[in-house]
Amino acid sequence: KTLVVFTLVAAASAFSLFGGQDLSGFQRDEPDEVPLAQKQHDISSLLYKVYEPLHDANLKTLADTFDPEANASNFPDGGVAVRKLLKELKDHKLEEKQHFFSVFNDTQREQALLLTNVLLQCQDWKTGISYAAYFRKHLNEEEFIYALYAAVRHSPLTRNVVLPPIYEILPHFFTSTEVLQKAYRAKITATPGKFVTDFTGTPNNPEYRVAYFTEDIGLSTHYFNWHLEYPFWWNDTFGPHIERKGETFFWIHHQLNNRFDAERLSNHLDLVQKLHWDETLHDGFHPHTTYKYGSFFPVRPDDIHIENVDHVAEVHDLVVLENRIRDAIDHGYIIDKEGSKVDIRNEEGIDILGNIIESSLYSPNVEYYGSLNNLAHVLLGHQGDPHDRYHEAPSVLEHYETATRDPAFYQLHKYIDDLFRKHKDRLPPYNKEELEFHGVAINNINIDGPLETYLEDYEYSLVNAVDDKDEVDNLEISTYIPRLKHKDFSFNVDIINNNDVDVLATIRIFAWPHRDSNGVIFPFNEGRWRAIELDKFFKTLKPGENHIVRKSVESSVTVPDVPSINTLHEKAEAALSGGSDLQQEQFVSAAGLPNRLLIPKGNEAGVEFKLVVAVTDGAADAAINDLETFKKFHHYGYKGVYPDKKPHGYPLDRNVPDEQIFHDIPNFAETIVKVFNHDEHIRHH
Repeated sequence: KTLVVFTLVAAASAFSLFGGQDLSGFQRDEPDEVPLAQKQHDISSLLYKVYEPLHDANLKTLADTFDPEANASNFPDGGVAVRKLLKELKDHKLEEKQHFFSVFNDTQREQALLLTNVLLQCQDWKTGISYAAYFRKHLNEEEFIYALYAAVRHSPLTRNVVLPPIYEILPHFFTSTEVLQKAYRAKITATPGKFVTDFTGTPNNPEYRVAYFTEDIGLSTHYFNWHLEYPFWWNDTFGPHIERKGETFFWIHHQLNNRFDAERLSNHLDLVQKLHWDETLHDGFHPHTTYKYGSFFPVRPDDIHIENVDHVAEVHDLVVLENRIRDAIDHGYIIDKEGSKVDIRNEEGIDILGNIIESSLYSPNVEYYGSLNNLAHVLLGHQGDPHDRYHEAPSVLEHYETATRDPAFYQLHKYIDDLFRKHKDRLPPYNKEELEFHGVAINNINIDGPLETYLEDYEYSLVNAVDDKDEVDNLEISTYIPRLKHKDFSFNVDIINNNDVDVLATIRIFAWPHRDSNGVIFPFNEGRWRAIELDKFFKTLKPGENHIVRKSVESSVTVPDVPSINTLHEKAEAALSGGSDLQQEQFVSAAGLPNRLLIPKGNEAGVEFKLVVAVTDGAADAAINDLETFKKFHHYGYKGVYPDKKPHGYPLDRNVPDEQIFHDIPNFAETIVKVFNHDEHIRHH
């Protein structure tokens, strides 16, 4: 069965998939009577050893006895999605079990989204979990995982349910074949085991120096979860409109590139060079991973000339799309599907461009502007076998779970980031009146505590990687890998409020590398484009002096590590047996960056960064009320609502022809700091 059939358009219309029914009115806010602990138990049980039959007796009974036809007529769409999914199942048109899945494959994605749609329409927990258990038994395992993760992320019924870390559910995606072979041997011999995982490659490859970043499983979790919260296939028929989705697509990739560049400079490497379709792609990639049922993740050799890919696209197709986007930026408008001009030379333009470049279903003209990002992921992913001679499985670039592991990911997104900068640089620079915060001045900024990072081993379970046999008890089998962490520190900001009343302020903290790989200081206008956002928060300033201490662990940019599936299960069981509430709100959104990665690695001598703080008018910035106390908001908003009216990266997001303007405003301050790391080298066995 051919699996690598892709189209230029990012996704089929949700109306054609789901009968044109608008389901957004069915996003219920009222809680049902099922305890959160029971919901957490059920979701964790559905995802436990997902390649095997259900282990939970109650869910297994549901899967075996539930009649999906009986409840179809009660759905908001009249049962359109359920019946379509059941018909495809009956006609043997669904992807077979034990086959790989990629969200970039149109057919496979549509099948997964049919189930997502069914689950999002469920009006109560019993109905939802019954459909989930039933289709877990019948759908392709990886399609089911994606569909369930997407539904849990967006359904009101699963509010505060925590999704287990994807690296434990799909350990084959992240763990080397060599380690998994050891895990299987441990299982067969009934011997518990804890095995070391090395980073991909060897010290002979310069990219090995930054593998601690690209192969960080927390970074992969961040990227996967962000795409679940802001999926390119999202249409408002699924639920509420997601604000600034295209702009946030720009920002997350811009920040990933800036952070990766900072890691490279910490390791004496040059900045990432953007991709050129007509030039050699120098960096290959060997994942050393295998799909659950035997196919290897494809290898891309070094120094290849990018080729056309059969059944996907020609390189010329992407050049055409790029030129259309460049023309739109140059002219200051795009053409929508009705043929009308839509102005983009304004604050909303970046959102439109992001939707076009990804492309998401929010794109005003999918047919004309295509899907530059998604198509490029697939085309680059097939460079190891562009003519399908060996029918290779999807590459790491064709999974959000693994895309950040490949050096080509950063070259592609540096190329795309260049398009976004071209647009941003055409907007008028901010003037002094736009940047000032009347009556507010920063007296001093400094860091309390060392800016020091270190590598620490992290252990995760491989229990989902090995099959169970009735005659062999479940064993503790795990692997461990070094991860970057930093010592705790705090930002200290002294602010004077010369107004007679309290004022709400937005405090924005950034840093960028002070020098390039040759030791040359970045000019302000280059540095600000390379800025890493470290924090953004709202604070009421009383008249007079205000001493503000912001702990690194409080950063709105980052989130804590998601607990293991075993920990989630144990806490849910304890809450159920004890009749207590399950408290886990801090883990619900995993879209932020891991809090371990807030600052770059640095090195033994210390890497200089320019630390900048901007204090802006919170009352003018705020998109909602009570931002200082409403803790549900994180860096990317909450349930499709973004809290800050200002553009991502403000006030550093636009061209700065003369940096003196920032020195002339009292609500902006800067200093130089150093980040240290005293690890001698990355372990390699």
